[in-house]
Amino acid sequence: MADQRILELIKQQLFDRWNFFRQEHPEEAIDLSRADLSETNLSKMNLIRADLRGADLSSADFWEASLSGAYLAEANLSNANLTKADLSYADLSRADLSDAVLREANLLGALLMDANLSRADLCEANLKEAIITSTQLSQAQPLDECL
Repeated sequence: MADQRILELIKQQLFDRWNFFRQEHPEEAIDLSRADLSETNLSKMNLIRADLRGADLSSADFWEASLSGAYLAEANLSNANLTKADLSYADLSRADLSDAVLREANLLGALLMDANLSRADLCEANLKEAIITSTQLSQAQPLDECL
């Protein structure tokens, strides 16, 4: 479950304060699992290696956010209410999603223009209506590794 202290700091949208905190504490776990961050402005935020499993990120703004190594895949299988990260219609333009786990994530209609998807795990992700280039997809984890 999401760390309420971290969640409140992020919802206050004090980007400079948050990014300074992350710079000073790069190894601290960022648990935002199952958090409701829909329609939240998260642009330019450092969310490197954040746990966003099952979070509602629909229509969130991640423009130029750092999500390298973030975990955006389905929630823990032991949870009876299994949910997947919802990034439908999110703006991920110019976001760093390198090494991010987006397995089975809902990216319906998401904007991924100029997003870094190097080695991102997009296995079974919903990319319908997403704005994404074939070049970006070729940088992601090869789909034959999904099997």
